[in-house]
Amino acid sequence: MKLIVGLGNPGREYEGTRHNAGYLVLDQFAEMCRADFDRSGFKGIYALVKNPSFAEPILLLKPETFMNLSGESVRAAMDFYKLSPEDVLVIYDDMAIEPGRIRLRPFGSSGAHKGMQNIIDLLGTDRIKRIRIGIGEPPFSGVDWVLTKPKGEEKEKVESAAGEAAKAIRDYLLNGWDYAMNHYNQKEGHIERTA
Repeated sequence: MKLIVGLGNPGREYEGTRHNAGYLVLDQFAEMCRADFDRSGFKGIYALVKNPSFAEPILLLKPETFMNLSGESVRAAMDFYKLSPEDVLVIYDDMAIEPGRIRLRPFGSSGAHKGMQNIIDLLGTDRIKRIRIGIGEPPFSGVDWVLTKPKGEEKEKVESAAGEAAKAIRDYLLNGWDYAMNHYNQKEGHIERTA
């Protein structure tokens, strides 16, 4: 089984905020697979995807612990299904990447993202695949920036990036991580293989 985690904050007031880019990607991927987030557990909501195109069942998980405790949800799902960190892919927002861009990495630091840092802390490793969704540098406090909603052209870019990330998940499941990383990172004009 593969565990794919989209980070965000639960609740209507956080819908569509920059910090919920991970939720947005999972929604788009679930729509591609005709899957529904109709199950509750592991301190979140989740969908199970059993598609003959994929070699394994896929668990799509949206933690509902609030961002800073995302690792509790990930750890619970991993323990239940006896998964290792190499079975996990995490999707989250990144201020260091411009809106409209995505970046795939096989491992690395959290880049000060508290949700990803909590996952690294509770799993005891940074060797966790991730897709980072660009939300751009804030013109003001980072906390306020991530909890507000992009508008206009910026919103279109974030939604476009989420669509690319959903395709990257599909290609990872069909063709492997190296294929997806080389293909989607190459769209920025160069191939990146490292963290």
